Amino acid sequence: MTNTKNNLKILLKMAAPIILAQLFQIAYQFTDAFWVGRLGEKAVASIAMSMPILFFMTSLGIGLAIAGSTLTAQYFGAKNEEMLSRSAAQTMLMVVIVSLLFSLIGFFSTSAILQLIKTPAEIMTDASAYLRISFFGLIFNFCFFIFQSIMRSIGRPQVPVYVVIGTVILNFLLDPLFMLGFGPIPAMGVAGVALATVGTQSIAALIGLSLLFGGKHGIHLHFRDFRPDYKFIKRAFFLGLPASIEQSARSLSLTIITALVAGFGTLAVAAYGVGSNILQLMLMISFGLAGANAALVGQRLGASEPAKAKQMAFLSAKIAVILFSFIGLISFIFAPALISFFVPNDTAVIIAGTRYLRFISPIFGLIGLQIIVGSTLQASGNTKRAMTLTLISQWIVQIPLTYLLSRFDQLGIDGLWIAFPITNILMALIYFINFKKSGWENKKLISKEDQLKEKTRQEAEIETAIPLES
Repeated sequence: MTNTKNNLKILLKMAAPIILAQLFQIAYQFTDAFWVGRLGEKAVASIAMSMPILFFMTSLGIGLAIAGSTLTAQYFGAKNEEMLSRSAAQTMLMVVIVSLLFSLIGFFSTSAILQLIKTPAEIMTDASAYLRISFFGLIFNFCFFIFQSIMRSIGRPQVPVYVVIGTVILNFLLDPLFMLGFGPIPAMGVAGVALATVGTQSIAALIGLSLLFGGKHGIHLHFRDFRPDYKFIKRAFFLGLPASIEQSARSLSLTIITALVAGFGTLAVAAYGVGSNILQLMLMISFGLAGANAALVGQRLGASEPAKAKQMAFLSAKIAVILFSFIGLISFIFAPALISFFVPNDTAVIIAGTRYLRFISPIFGLIGLQIIVGSTLQASGNTKRAMTLTLISQWIVQIPLTYLLSRFDQLGIDGLWIAFPITNILMALIYFINFKKSGWENKKLISKEDQLKEKTRQEAEIETAIPLES
Protein backbone atom coordinates (compact mmCIF):
# COMPACT_ATOMS: atom_id res chain seq x y z
CA MET A 1 0.00 0.00 0.00
CA THR A 2 2.86 2.35 0.90
CA ASN A 3 4.55 1.56 -2.41
CA THR A 4 1.34 2.41 -4.29
CA LYS A 5 1.09 5.75 -2.46
CA ASN A 6 4.70 6.56 -3.30
CA ASN A 7 4.17 5.68 -6.95
CA LEU A 8 1.02 7.79 -7.03
CA LYS A 9 2.89 10.74 -5.55
CA ILE A 10 5.74 10.37 -8.05
CA LEU A 11 3.34 9.94 -10.98
CA LEU A 12 1.23 12.96 -10.08
CA LYS A 13 4.31 15.09 -9.47
CA MET A 14 5.56 14.18 -12.94
CA ALA A 15 2.16 14.25 -14.67
CA ALA A 16 0.83 17.55 -13.28
CA PRO A 17 3.23 19.86 -15.16
CA ILE A 18 3.05 17.69 -18.29
CA ILE A 19 -0.75 17.85 -18.30
CA LEU A 20 -0.62 21.57 -17.64
CA ALA A 21 1.78 22.02 -20.56
CA GLN A 22 -0.48 19.88 -22.77
CA LEU A 23 -3.52 21.94 -21.80
CA PHE A 24 -1.75 25.16 -22.65
CA GLN A 25 -0.46 23.55 -25.84
CA ILE A 26 -3.98 22.69 -26.95
CA ALA A 27 -4.96 26.22 -25.98
CA TYR A 28 -3.38 27.19 -29.31
CA GLN A 29 -6.14 25.23 -31.06
CA PHE A 30 -8.81 26.33 -28.60
CA THR A 31 -7.79 29.95 -29.08
CA ASP A 32 -7.98 29.52 -32.86
CA ALA A 33 -11.35 27.79 -32.56
CA PHE A 34 -12.66 30.47 -30.17
CA TRP A 35 -11.86 33.37 -32.49
CA VAL A 36 -12.68 31.59 -35.76
CA GLY A 37 -16.06 30.64 -34.31
CA ARG A 38 -16.88 34.35 -34.46
CA LEU A 39 -16.49 34.23 -38.25
CA GLY A 40 -19.24 31.61 -38.69
CA GLU A 41 -19.90 28.07 -39.88
CA LYS A 42 -17.71 28.13 -43.00
CA ALA A 43 -14.64 29.38 -41.15
CA VAL A 44 -15.06 26.69 -38.48
CA ALA A 45 -15.46 24.02 -41.17
CA SER A 46 -12.32 25.19 -43.01
CA ILE A 47 -10.17 24.58 -39.92
CA ALA A 48 -11.96 21.28 -39.23
CA MET A 49 -10.90 20.05 -42.68
CA SER A 50 -7.31 21.19 -42.10
CA MET A 51 -6.69 19.72 -38.66
CA PRO A 52 -6.56 16.00 -39.55
CA ILE A 53 -4.07 16.74 -42.33
CA LEU A 54 -1.80 18.66 -39.99
CA PHE A 55 -2.13 15.91 -37.42
CA PHE A 56 -1.12 13.36 -40.06
CA MET A 57 1.99 15.28 -41.14
CA THR A 58 3.01 15.95 -37.54
CA SER A 59 2.47 12.33 -36.55
CA LEU A 60 5.00 11.06 -39.07
CA GLY A 61 7.71 12.91 -37.15
CA ILE A 62 6.31 12.28 -33.68
CA GLY A 63 7.10 8.56 -33.94
CA LEU A 64 10.79 9.36 -34.41
CA ALA A 65 10.64 11.73 -31.45
CA ILE A 66 9.09 8.99 -29.33
CA ALA A 67 12.02 6.72 -30.11
CA GLY A 68 14.52 9.38 -29.10
CA SER A 69 12.73 10.27 -25.89
CA THR A 70 12.45 6.56 -25.01
CA LEU A 71 16.20 6.12 -25.39
CA THR A 72 16.83 9.37 -23.50
CA ALA A 73 14.67 8.21 -20.56
CA GLN A 74 16.42 4.85 -20.37
CA TYR A 75 19.90 6.44 -20.57
CA PHE A 76 18.81 8.81 -17.80
CA GLY A 77 17.66 5.84 -15.70
CA ALA A 78 21.00 4.12 -16.35
CA LYS A 79 22.83 7.37 -15.42
CA ASN A 80 24.72 7.42 -18.71
CA GLU A 81 25.22 11.17 -19.07
CA GLU A 82 27.29 11.04 -22.24
CA MET A 83 24.66 9.14 -24.19
CA LEU A 84 21.88 11.19 -22.60
CA SER A 85 23.07 14.40 -24.28
CA ARG A 86 23.99 12.68 -27.51
CA SER A 87 20.65 10.89 -27.86
CA ALA A 88 18.75 14.15 -27.25
CA ALA A 89 20.79 16.04 -29.85
CA GLN A 90 20.66 13.31 -32.48
CA THR A 91 16.90 12.95 -32.01
CA MET A 92 16.43 16.67 -32.54
CA LEU A 93 18.64 16.62 -35.62
CA MET A 94 16.69 13.75 -37.12
CA VAL A 95 13.27 15.25 -36.43
CA VAL A 96 14.20 18.72 -37.73
CA ILE A 97 15.29 17.22 -41.05
CA VAL A 98 12.03 15.28 -41.25
CA SER A 99 9.96 18.36 -40.42
CA LEU A 100 11.61 20.40 -43.17
CA LEU A 101 10.86 17.67 -45.69
CA PHE A 102 7.22 17.43 -44.61
CA SER A 103 6.81 21.21 -44.66
CA LEU A 104 7.91 21.41 -48.28
CA ILE A 105 5.76 18.48 -49.36
CA GLY A 106 2.71 19.80 -47.53
CA PHE A 107 3.08 23.41 -48.68
CA PHE A 108 3.25 22.57 -52.38
CA SER A 109 0.53 19.90 -52.31
CA THR A 110 -2.08 21.69 -50.18
CA SER A 111 -4.69 22.10 -52.91
CA ALA A 112 -4.36 18.51 -54.09
CA ILE A 113 -4.70 17.17 -50.53
CA LEU A 114 -7.83 19.22 -49.80
CA GLN A 115 -9.40 18.11 -53.07
CA LEU A 116 -8.55 14.51 -52.29
CA ILE A 117 -10.52 14.59 -49.04
CA LYS A 118 -13.45 16.28 -50.82
CA THR A 119 -13.29 19.67 -49.15
CA PRO A 120 -16.49 21.63 -49.93
CA ALA A 121 -15.88 24.33 -52.55
CA GLU A 122 -17.21 27.14 -50.35
CA ILE A 123 -14.45 26.63 -47.76
CA MET A 124 -11.58 25.68 -50.06
CA THR A 125 -9.94 29.13 -50.07
CA ASP A 126 -9.86 29.51 -46.27
CA ALA A 127 -8.80 25.90 -45.71
CA SER A 128 -5.91 26.27 -48.21
CA ALA A 129 -4.65 29.49 -46.62
CA TYR A 130 -4.79 28.07 -43.09
CA LEU A 131 -3.09 24.82 -44.12
CA ARG A 132 -0.24 26.38 -46.11
CA ILE A 133 0.74 28.72 -43.30
CA SER A 134 0.50 25.89 -40.76
CA PHE A 135 2.77 23.70 -42.89
CA PHE A 136 5.36 26.47 -42.85
CA GLY A 137 5.35 26.31 -39.05
CA LEU A 138 5.83 22.54 -38.70
CA ILE A 139 9.52 22.85 -37.89
CA PHE A 140 8.80 25.09 -34.88
CA ASN A 141 6.09 22.75 -33.65
CA PHE A 142 8.43 19.77 -33.97
CA CYS A 143 11.31 21.51 -32.19
CA PHE A 144 9.18 22.42 -29.21
CA PHE A 145 7.75 18.91 -29.08
CA ILE A 146 11.31 17.53 -28.86
CA PHE A 147 12.16 20.03 -26.14
CA GLN A 148 9.13 18.88 -24.12
CA SER A 149 9.99 15.21 -24.64
CA ILE A 150 13.57 15.68 -23.48
CA MET A 151 12.50 17.56 -20.37
CA ARG A 152 10.03 14.80 -19.49
CA SER A 153 12.62 12.09 -20.05
CA ILE A 154 15.00 13.60 -17.51
CA GLY A 155 12.33 14.39 -14.93
CA ARG A 156 12.04 18.16 -15.57
CA PRO A 157 8.49 18.41 -17.03
CA GLN A 158 7.74 21.73 -15.35
CA VAL A 159 10.23 23.70 -17.49
CA PRO A 160 8.15 23.75 -20.73
CA VAL A 161 5.06 24.91 -18.81
CA TYR A 162 6.39 28.42 -18.31
CA VAL A 163 7.25 28.73 -22.00
CA VAL A 164 3.83 27.54 -23.13
CA ILE A 165 1.92 29.81 -20.76
CA GLY A 166 3.58 32.93 -22.15
CA THR A 167 3.20 32.01 -25.81
CA VAL A 168 -0.44 30.95 -25.44
CA ILE A 169 -1.33 34.29 -23.87
CA LEU A 170 0.49 36.02 -26.72
CA ASN A 171 -1.39 33.88 -29.27
CA PHE A 172 -4.74 34.81 -27.70
CA LEU A 173 -3.90 38.48 -28.17
CA LEU A 174 -2.51 38.13 -31.69
CA ASP A 175 -5.32 35.96 -33.13
CA PRO A 176 -8.00 38.68 -33.27
CA LEU A 177 -5.38 41.26 -34.30
CA PHE A 178 -4.41 39.33 -37.43
CA MET A 179 -7.90 37.91 -38.04
CA LEU A 180 -9.85 41.16 -37.83
CA GLY A 181 -7.06 43.64 -38.56
CA PHE A 182 -6.02 46.77 -36.72
CA GLY A 183 -4.32 49.92 -38.00
CA PRO A 184 -1.68 48.96 -40.59
CA ILE A 185 -2.39 45.23 -40.09
CA PRO A 186 -5.00 44.08 -42.65
CA ALA A 187 -7.86 41.72 -41.76
CA MET A 188 -6.71 38.27 -42.89
CA GLY A 189 -9.51 36.09 -41.50
CA VAL A 190 -8.64 32.42 -41.04
CA ALA A 191 -5.17 32.93 -42.56
CA GLY A 192 -4.43 35.55 -39.89
CA VAL A 193 -5.22 33.05 -37.14
CA ALA A 194 -2.76 30.55 -38.63
CA LEU A 195 -0.09 33.25 -38.96
CA ALA A 196 -0.45 34.30 -35.32
CA THR A 197 -0.21 30.69 -34.13
CA VAL A 198 2.90 29.91 -36.18
CA GLY A 199 4.54 33.10 -34.92
CA THR A 200 4.04 32.25 -31.26
CA GLN A 201 5.07 28.62 -31.80
CA SER A 202 8.35 29.81 -33.34
CA ILE A 203 9.05 31.87 -30.22
CA ALA A 204 8.39 28.82 -28.01
CA ALA A 205 10.76 26.68 -30.10
CA LEU A 206 13.59 29.22 -29.92
CA ILE A 207 13.22 29.54 -26.14
CA GLY A 208 13.29 25.74 -25.79
CA LEU A 209 16.48 25.45 -27.84
CA SER A 210 18.18 28.20 -25.82
CA LEU A 211 17.36 26.37 -22.57
CA LEU A 212 18.79 23.09 -23.87
CA PHE A 213 22.04 24.83 -24.85
CA GLY A 214 22.09 26.81 -21.59
CA GLY A 215 22.73 23.69 -19.49
CA LYS A 216 20.83 24.83 -16.40
CA HIS A 217 17.96 22.33 -16.47
CA GLY A 218 19.47 18.86 -16.16
CA ILE A 219 20.90 18.57 -19.66
CA HIS A 220 23.51 20.57 -21.58
CA LEU A 221 23.67 20.24 -25.35
CA HIS A 222 26.73 21.32 -27.33
CA PHE A 223 27.10 21.79 -31.06
CA ARG A 224 29.42 18.77 -31.14
CA ASP A 225 26.48 16.61 -29.99
CA PHE A 226 24.79 17.38 -33.32
CA ARG A 227 27.59 15.90 -35.38
CA PRO A 228 25.66 13.12 -37.21
CA ASP A 229 25.97 9.78 -35.45
CA TYR A 230 24.66 7.50 -38.18
CA LYS A 231 24.73 4.40 -35.98
CA PHE A 232 22.52 6.06 -33.37
CA ILE A 233 20.25 7.64 -35.99
CA LYS A 234 19.79 4.27 -37.67
CA ARG A 235 18.96 2.66 -34.33
CA ALA A 236 16.53 5.43 -33.37
CA PHE A 237 14.96 5.44 -36.84
CA PHE A 238 14.12 1.75 -36.84
CA LEU A 239 12.96 1.93 -33.24
CA GLY A 240 10.79 4.93 -34.06
CA LEU A 241 9.54 3.76 -37.46
CA PRO A 242 6.76 1.56 -36.01
CA ALA A 243 5.73 4.43 -33.71
CA SER A 244 5.76 6.79 -36.68
CA ILE A 245 3.60 4.39 -38.70
CA GLU A 246 1.30 4.03 -35.71
CA GLN A 247 0.87 7.77 -35.24
CA SER A 248 0.44 8.48 -38.94
CA ALA A 249 -2.02 5.60 -39.36
CA ARG A 250 -4.10 7.02 -36.52
CA SER A 251 -4.08 10.52 -37.99
CA LEU A 252 -4.70 9.30 -41.55
CA SER A 253 -7.75 7.46 -40.32
CA LEU A 254 -9.02 10.74 -38.87
CA THR A 255 -8.51 12.33 -42.28
CA ILE A 256 -10.57 9.59 -43.91
CA ILE A 257 -13.30 9.93 -41.29
CA THR A 258 -13.31 13.69 -41.87
CA ALA A 259 -13.79 13.02 -45.58
CA LEU A 260 -16.76 10.74 -44.75
CA VAL A 261 -18.21 13.48 -42.53
CA ALA A 262 -17.75 16.00 -45.36
CA GLY A 263 -20.09 13.87 -47.45
CA PHE A 264 -22.92 14.98 -45.14
CA GLY A 265 -22.29 18.70 -45.75
CA THR A 266 -20.68 21.74 -44.16
CA LEU A 267 -22.91 21.62 -41.07
CA ALA A 268 -21.75 18.08 -40.29
CA VAL A 269 -18.10 19.10 -40.70
CA ALA A 270 -18.58 22.10 -38.40
CA ALA A 271 -20.32 19.94 -35.76
CA TYR A 272 -17.55 17.34 -35.97
CA GLY A 273 -14.84 20.01 -35.73
CA VAL A 274 -16.34 21.77 -32.72
CA GLY A 275 -17.21 18.54 -30.89
CA SER A 276 -13.72 17.25 -31.53
CA ASN A 277 -12.32 20.23 -29.63
CA ILE A 278 -13.65 18.63 -26.44
CA LEU A 279 -12.26 15.23 -27.43
CA GLN A 280 -8.94 16.91 -28.18
CA LEU A 281 -8.91 18.42 -24.69
CA MET A 282 -9.42 14.99 -23.15
CA LEU A 283 -6.71 13.53 -25.41
CA MET A 284 -4.21 16.20 -24.40
CA ILE A 285 -4.74 15.44 -20.72
CA SER A 286 -4.38 11.73 -21.42
CA PHE A 287 -1.21 12.34 -23.46
CA GLY A 288 0.15 14.29 -20.49
CA LEU A 289 -0.49 11.37 -18.16
CA ALA A 290 0.92 9.01 -20.79
CA GLY A 291 4.06 11.15 -21.10
CA ALA A 292 4.66 10.95 -17.36
CA ASN A 293 3.99 7.22 -17.41
CA ALA A 294 6.38 6.65 -20.34
CA ALA A 295 9.19 8.64 -18.71
CA LEU A 296 8.85 6.85 -15.36
CA VAL A 297 8.48 3.40 -16.92
CA GLY A 298 11.48 4.06 -19.16
CA GLN A 299 13.62 5.23 -16.26
CA ARG A 300 12.78 2.13 -14.22
CA LEU A 301 13.51 -0.21 -17.11
CA GLY A 302 16.80 1.62 -17.68
CA ALA A 303 17.63 1.06 -14.01
CA SER A 304 16.80 -2.68 -14.36
CA GLU A 305 13.62 -2.51 -12.23
CA PRO A 306 10.93 -4.22 -14.35
CA ALA A 307 8.60 -4.93 -11.39
CA LYS A 308 8.53 -1.24 -10.45
CA ALA A 309 7.96 -0.32 -14.09
CA LYS A 310 4.94 -2.62 -14.23
CA GLN A 311 3.49 -1.23 -11.00
CA MET A 312 3.78 2.31 -12.36
CA ALA A 313 2.12 1.38 -15.65
CA PHE A 314 -0.86 -0.32 -14.00
CA LEU A 315 -1.34 2.63 -11.65
CA SER A 316 -1.36 5.01 -14.64
CA ALA A 317 -3.94 2.86 -16.42
CA LYS A 318 -6.22 2.81 -13.38
CA ILE A 319 -6.04 6.59 -13.00
CA ALA A 320 -6.75 7.07 -16.72
CA VAL A 321 -9.94 5.01 -16.67
CA ILE A 322 -11.33 6.75 -13.56
CA LEU A 323 -10.33 10.31 -14.50
CA PHE A 324 -11.42 10.28 -18.13
CA SER A 325 -14.68 8.49 -17.39
CA PHE A 326 -15.46 11.38 -15.05
CA ILE A 327 -14.52 13.94 -17.73
CA GLY A 328 -16.75 12.04 -20.15
CA LEU A 329 -19.68 12.25 -17.75
CA ILE A 330 -19.23 16.01 -17.33
CA SER A 331 -18.97 16.42 -21.11
CA PHE A 332 -22.18 14.44 -21.67
CA ILE A 333 -24.17 16.48 -19.13
CA PHE A 334 -22.92 19.91 -20.21
CA ALA A 335 -22.51 19.19 -23.94
CA PRO A 336 -24.71 22.11 -25.19
CA ALA A 337 -22.81 24.66 -23.08
CA LEU A 338 -19.44 23.31 -24.17
CA ILE A 339 -20.34 23.44 -27.86
CA SER A 340 -21.89 26.90 -27.64
CA PHE A 341 -18.64 28.22 -26.13
CA PHE A 342 -17.06 27.81 -29.57
CA VAL A 343 -20.07 28.76 -31.75
CA PRO A 344 -22.29 30.96 -29.57
CA ASN A 345 -24.46 32.26 -32.41
CA ASP A 346 -25.12 29.18 -34.53
CA THR A 347 -28.00 27.08 -33.19
CA ALA A 348 -27.73 24.42 -35.89
CA VAL A 349 -24.06 23.71 -35.13
CA ILE A 350 -24.75 23.67 -31.38
CA ILE A 351 -27.49 21.04 -31.79
CA ALA A 352 -25.45 18.87 -34.18
CA GLY A 353 -22.24 19.22 -32.17
CA THR A 354 -24.04 18.30 -28.94
CA ARG A 355 -25.35 15.11 -30.49
CA TYR A 356 -21.87 14.10 -31.68
CA LEU A 357 -20.28 14.86 -28.30
CA ARG A 358 -22.87 12.76 -26.47
CA PHE A 359 -22.02 9.78 -28.65
CA ILE A 360 -18.28 9.91 -27.89
CA SER A 361 -18.03 11.24 -24.31
CA PRO A 362 -19.10 7.98 -22.56
CA ILE A 363 -15.99 6.20 -23.95
CA PHE A 364 -13.38 8.73 -22.83
CA GLY A 365 -12.17 6.36 -20.08
CA LEU A 366 -11.61 3.55 -22.59
CA ILE A 367 -9.69 5.86 -24.91
CA GLY A 368 -7.48 6.90 -21.98
CA LEU A 369 -6.73 3.26 -21.18
CA GLN A 370 -5.58 2.62 -24.74
CA ILE A 371 -3.30 5.66 -24.72
CA ILE A 372 -1.62 4.57 -21.46
CA VAL A 373 -1.06 1.05 -22.78
CA GLY A 374 0.42 2.47 -25.98
CA SER A 375 2.80 4.76 -24.06
CA THR A 376 3.92 1.85 -21.87
CA LEU A 377 4.71 -0.35 -24.87
CA GLN A 378 6.64 2.48 -26.52
CA ALA A 379 8.59 3.24 -23.33
CA SER A 380 9.69 -0.39 -23.14
CA GLY A 381 10.74 -0.47 -26.79
CA ASN A 382 7.76 -2.58 -27.93
CA THR A 383 6.92 -0.09 -30.66
CA LYS A 384 5.94 -2.79 -33.17
CA ARG A 385 3.30 -4.16 -30.81
CA ALA A 386 1.89 -0.67 -30.18
CA MET A 387 1.80 -0.09 -33.93
CA THR A 388 -0.05 -3.36 -34.55
CA LEU A 389 -2.74 -2.54 -31.99
CA THR A 390 -3.31 0.88 -33.56
CA LEU A 391 -3.52 -0.54 -37.09
CA ILE A 392 -6.11 -3.07 -35.94
CA SER A 393 -8.09 -0.38 -34.13
CA GLN A 394 -8.13 2.20 -36.91
CA TRP A 395 -7.93 0.24 -40.16
CA ILE A 396 -9.51 -3.14 -39.43
CA VAL A 397 -12.24 -1.99 -37.06
CA GLN A 398 -13.05 1.73 -37.06
CA ILE A 399 -12.78 2.82 -40.71
CA PRO A 400 -14.67 -0.15 -42.23
CA LEU A 401 -17.30 0.08 -39.48
CA THR A 402 -17.66 3.85 -39.92
CA TYR A 403 -18.05 3.48 -43.68
CA LEU A 404 -20.63 0.70 -43.43
CA LEU A 405 -22.75 2.44 -40.79
CA SER A 406 -22.66 5.72 -42.72
CA ARG A 407 -24.29 3.94 -45.69
CA PHE A 408 -27.49 3.22 -43.76
CA ASP A 409 -29.92 5.94 -44.81
CA GLN A 410 -32.04 5.48 -41.69
CA LEU A 411 -29.03 6.26 -39.48
CA GLY A 412 -27.69 9.23 -41.44
CA ILE A 413 -24.81 11.06 -39.75
CA ASP A 414 -25.47 9.04 -36.56
CA GLY A 415 -24.01 6.05 -38.36
CA LEU A 416 -20.62 7.77 -38.24
CA TRP A 417 -20.95 8.69 -34.58
CA ILE A 418 -22.02 5.18 -33.47
CA ALA A 419 -18.80 3.69 -34.85
CA PHE A 420 -16.71 5.51 -32.22
CA PRO A 421 -18.09 3.77 -29.09
CA ILE A 422 -18.28 0.37 -30.77
CA THR A 423 -14.64 0.55 -31.89
CA ASN A 424 -13.29 1.73 -28.55
CA ILE A 425 -15.18 -0.79 -26.44
CA LEU A 426 -13.75 -3.63 -28.51
CA MET A 427 -10.22 -2.20 -28.67
CA ALA A 428 -10.03 -1.34 -24.96
CA LEU A 429 -10.55 -5.02 -24.20
CA ILE A 430 -7.83 -6.07 -26.68
CA TYR A 431 -5.40 -3.45 -25.34
CA PHE A 432 -5.95 -4.49 -21.73
CA ILE A 433 -5.41 -8.19 -22.44
CA ASN A 434 -2.22 -7.38 -24.33
CA PHE A 435 -1.07 -5.05 -21.56
CA LYS A 436 -1.56 -7.61 -18.80
CA LYS A 437 -0.14 -10.71 -20.45
CA SER A 438 2.45 -9.63 -23.02
CA GLY A 439 5.54 -9.41 -20.77
CA TRP A 440 6.50 -5.99 -22.14
CA GLU A 441 8.41 -5.17 -18.92
CA ASN A 442 11.12 -7.72 -19.77
CA LYS A 443 12.40 -5.82 -22.82
CA LYS A 444 15.28 -3.33 -22.47
CA LEU A 445 16.93 -0.96 -24.92
CA ILE A 446 20.01 -0.20 -22.84
CA SER A 447 22.56 -3.01 -22.97
CA LYS A 448 24.34 -4.35 -19.91
CA GLU A 449 27.55 -3.26 -21.59
CA ASP A 450 26.34 0.37 -21.58
CA GLN A 451 25.49 0.15 -17.90
CA LEU A 452 28.81 -1.50 -17.03
CA LYS A 453 30.75 1.19 -18.91
CA GLU A 454 28.89 3.93 -17.06
CA LYS A 455 29.40 2.26 -13.68
CA THR A 456 33.12 1.86 -14.36
CA ARG A 457 33.40 5.49 -15.46
CA GLN A 458 31.66 6.73 -12.31
CA GLU A 459 33.86 4.58 -10.05
CA ALA A 460 36.96 5.95 -11.75
CA GLU A 461 35.78 9.51 -11.27
CA ILE A 462 35.13 8.90 -7.58
CA GLU A 463 38.60 7.42 -7.08
CA THR A 464 40.32 10.31 -8.82
CA ALA A 465 37.98 12.97 -7.44
CA ILE A 466 37.03 14.10 -10.93
CA PRO A 467 33.45 15.53 -11.06
CA LEU A 468 30.97 14.55 -13.75
CA GLU A 469 31.04 16.72 -16.83
CA SER A 470 28.25 19.27 -16.99
